[in-house]
Amino acid sequence: MSDRAVSAPEPPVPQTVRELVRGLDRASLATLLAGENWPYASLVLVALDHDLSPILLMSDLALHSKAIAADDRVSLLFDGTAGLDQPLTGPRVTLLGRAARSHDCILRRRFLARHPDAGMYADFGDFAFYRVALERAHLVGGFGKISWLSAAELTPARLAGLAEAEPGIVAHMNEDHADAVQLYATKLLGRSGEGWAMTGIDAEGIDLRRGGEVARLGFPQPLAAAGQARQALIDLVGRARAV
Repeated sequence: MSDRAVSAPEPPVPQTVRELVRGLDRASLATLLAGENWPYASLVLVALDHDLSPILLMSDLALHSKAIAADDRVSLLFDGTAGLDQPLTGPRVTLLGRAARSHDCILRRRFLARHPDAGMYADFGDFAFYRVALERAHLVGGFGKISWLSAAELTPARLAGLAEAEPGIVAHMNEDHADAVQLYATKLLGRSGEGWAMTGIDAEGIDLRRGGEVARLGFPQPLAAAGQARQALIDLVGRARAV
């Protein structure tokens, strides 16, 4: 038997895309300038809904808001190449969809949990939340690793009850099990520093934040029911303590 190390199989392309975008809290948003038919891109803060729909918070005065009012088609580039010596060998994903204002309380809550400082201006009269309804995605995973995916291929299963239970789960972990959240970040993800907090949970993993740094920890297997969340979090603690 060869003593050569056996590499782990690459995850399916849709999973690669979901892991990349959920692990980032910002993206480059591209729209068409209103009245000019000219592409315009700039940096935005972003969160993701349970079905992977991007969530944005923008002022009515922003060029993007005016552009979306005239043409709702948008693209969001998520760059996963940070820190690489050769960035073009790393992954990046462009999500394409249509943006619309939303008053959904779950989207608002997910965004503000991911970006707590946005709470200072989220209720200003000229700010609004937007949901981007995905239509397709383009993954460049490195040289020669290029894939188009439809929304149907990309969208994960949405577990009944998990979005509603999420605030309680997150609050419970941060208030009563902050030590476990810290273990997730330091032992399972190799992150440094104190003060990591959990900001979200979905069927495939949990989102963490510490100041300006975010992290994503996936479950070994996706949840099949919302009621499995508690045991999945306990199992992660066991893994972390065994490291």
